[in-house]
Amino acid sequence: MEGVLKDIQFSYRSHLLKFKFDAGTSRGVLKDKTTYLIKAVSSQEPHSVGWGEAAPLQKLSIDDIPEFEEVLSKICKQLSGSSILGSEQGILDWVQAQIPQHYPSIRFAFETALLDLLHGGNKMIFDTPFYNAGRPLPINGLIWMGEKGFMLDQIDKKLAEGYSCIKMKIGAIDFGQECELLAYIRKQYSAEQVILRVDANGAFSSDEALDKLKVLNEFELHSIEQPIRQCQIPEMANLCSLSPMPIALDEELIGIYDIDEKKKLLEQIQPQYIILKPTLVGGIASSREWIALAESLGIGWWMTSALESNVGLNSIAQFTSTYDVTLPQGLGTGQLYHNNFDSPLMIERGEIKYGADKWNF
Repeated sequence: MEGVLKDIQFSYRSHLLKFKFDAGTSRGVLKDKTTYLIKAVSSQEPHSVGWGEAAPLQKLSIDDIPEFEEVLSKICKQLSGSSILGSEQGILDWVQAQIPQHYPSIRFAFETALLDLLHGGNKMIFDTPFYNAGRPLPINGLIWMGEKGFMLDQIDKKLAEGYSCIKMKIGAIDFGQECELLAYIRKQYSAEQVILRVDANGAFSSDEALDKLKVLNEFELHSIEQPIRQCQIPEMANLCSLSPMPIALDEELIGIYDIDEKKKLLEQIQPQYIILKPTLVGGIASSREWIALAESLGIGWWMTSALESNVGLNSIAQFTSTYDVTLPQGLGTGQLYHNNFDSPLMIERGEIKYGADKWNF
């Protein structure tokens, strides 16, 4: 019989993450990022603490709002004193019932803080071989936007580190230079040796997108993420039907929480892949819905972190490990910050695993 987590007290603290470099995207350059750590403690076990992370992404998250911290503080106060059914499903159902869907990063933070608390406050979100046996997950090496030389240096470093999947953000510099960078990789490594993905973050116009995809297809790419901006459903559907390479939806999923609306979107656009960022799409329960729908329609998927600290990255990696994944996942962002929290997460030769080091935050 399931127990109950009694008299849970919630609190939070903020942390300013500082990038090791200017992180360029098609929406601008990031130098730092404020994130929020959610703490959950039950009167039953006052020495066990569950942690989650709410990390809205600037100019992208639906809950990237000026009053975010005020909202978070209010939710922590309102929900303190709650008692919750002590099971994974009980926690997920409770969070969905208590926290409005338009605060997706807060939902994810509460889900993971409570799951951590349920499992004893040992940073175990799910009991899988990733956490308890060091089984690794394959990941891609991320190439950030910037000057051509900066991007070239990143490519050389990732290839030297043994990544078999490289993901390059495009859309910020000259398209011809970006193609030269892709050609540089292909001259050294075939498509069988190194998987290449690109992420346009909606940088192409709908008029030019297909022509650009035809050019990019010469480099034998695995896929392109979000070639045009979201909310252009007829244009995206047409592009997915005509594209010479697979298209993955990313930003397109943001702000859609009703399961019927999710299904309608996938059926209308019929993408080859979807990309799931739990912080942006509403957490674990919502991500599970997307995955079940995608798989029922023959659509592939992979998981990606959204610039969380190692606290959020750990939760996403453990969630990913509840599935039998073979595609490289987007879980390499923990190395981006000067002042990330020390954790057991380790990256070696294109894989992330949970090692023996201690947490420190």
